[in-house]
Amino acid sequence: MYIPEFNRVEDHEAAVAFMRANPFVILISNTDAGPFATHLPVVVRGEGERTLIRAHVARANPHWKLLEQEQRADAMVIFHGPHAYISPSLYENRESVPTWNYAAVHAYGRGKILGSNEEKHQVLAELIAQFDASYLEQWKSLGAQYQSRMSNHIVAFEIAVTRLEAKFKLSQNRTRTEQENVIQALAASDDSAVSGVAQLMRQQGLGSR
Repeated sequence: MYIPEFNRVEDHEAAVAFMRANPFVILISNTDAGPFATHLPVVVRGEGERTLIRAHVARANPHWKLLEQEQRADAMVIFHGPHAYISPSLYENRESVPTWNYAAVHAYGRGKILGSNEEKHQVLAELIAQFDASYLEQWKSLGAQYQSRMSNHIVAFEIAVTRLEAKFKLSQNRTRTEQENVIQALAASDDSAVSGVAQLMRQQGLGSR
């Protein structure tokens, strides 16, 4: 990913926090026919500098076979956050052009299939706890035959992250006044993808406040 230095996020913990806050990702693997992508929710586990991405795909989805065979190249997982169009009318200099502000993290690593029932149920429990904790007791109370049938339709996996690229393109190269203009304009939007950029800019200490 192309990252100008003023947009690069060097803080590993900040990158992992962003990944956890934006857990619906695009998983990409290489094939002889070109890239193959799957959109899916994930759990991000951090243990110091070690980061694991855990999830599952439908057994009917051939992506798990790519992960199983992917010995020569890393898979890529794209975490994408809020984004918004930035109008040049928000800048002090009239000689300006439009742009787009956004935040994204690309994580790279080798996939590992989690084949045991214990590992698979652990991944399911982690996903349920993250996205719908109230459902966990209901899932545990379902019949063993039903749980087994549902589990047989999925393949669990994890990716040990070997490289992270984090980019926050948030008007860092503009003046404080211009950053504040951008924040004020985006914060007024009813679209959470747009107002989320304003929130992220504030979190990064941008603007004149």
